[in-house]
Amino acid sequence: QLRLVESGGALVQAGRSLRLSCSVSGRSVEHYAIGWFRQAPGKEREAVSCIGAEAATSDSPYYKDSIKGRFTISRDNAKNTVYLEMNSLKPEDTAVYYCNADLGVFGDYWGKGTLVTVSS
Repeated sequence: QLRLVESGGALVQAGRSLRLSCSVSGRSVEHYAIGWFRQAPGKEREAVSCIGAEAATSDSPYYKDSIKGRFTISRDNAKNTVYLEMNSLKPEDTAVYYCNADLGVFGDYWGKGTLVTVSS
């Protein structure tokens, strides 16, 4: 069984930084694609950043245009954790952030989310 648990969400002022963590149990994080999604109030869920399997030959990590240069996704295999470093936060970044594991034919697995609120 695969379990994803997000943490690190908080209420912060614009311009500040946060690091979100996705702790994974059941499978090693280096063996599958994983990413961060978010859903803002009244809006649809959207991809923020995704990274491929550690051993896979792929393009650089995906980043949503609006967060390029501000957010960084990374993976710590030893801790079986995926991070999203968020800098220069803006009010429009306010959302519930979800960690997602893509297991291909076996489908997607989601955490319960962590709330990030950025005040003006």
